[in-house]
Amino acid sequence: MNRGRARGLRIGMTDAEQALWYRLRNRQLDGCKFRRQHEVDRYVVDFVCAERMLVVELDGGQHLEQQDYDPARTRYLQAKGYRVLRFWNNDVLTNIESVLEVVTEGLASPGPSPQPSPQRGEGSKHVPSE
Repeated sequence: MNRGRARGLRIGMTDAEQALWYRLRNRQLDGCKFRRQHEVDRYVVDFVCAERMLVVELDGGQHLEQQDYDPARTRYLQAKGYRVLRFWNNDVLTNIESVLEVVTEGLASPGPSPQPSPQRGEGSKHVPSE
């Protein structure tokens, strides 16, 4: 169902997605395999490490208009056992080391934790609440 859409999203990745993918691919982060623009049930997620049940989502300005959709999507993924981490595109482009630090912490932490979409003006580091 989403396979063609996922393929199209891989081709049209944003600059932030490309920058993060460059650092996640080939098991570079904690030896974990990530997939990009990958189907998880009815959704296509930006990045997923299936073995650690971790989803990493990058949010651009369009996510301000999706304030009902993103939390519902996150709750669905969490109900399936995934932890969901969200970052602004700008955070990846300006402070990728901090983003990678949070992702590494997420890989080491068991179980899902709630994380709403970042709000306008929040800081660069989005740590999931426990």
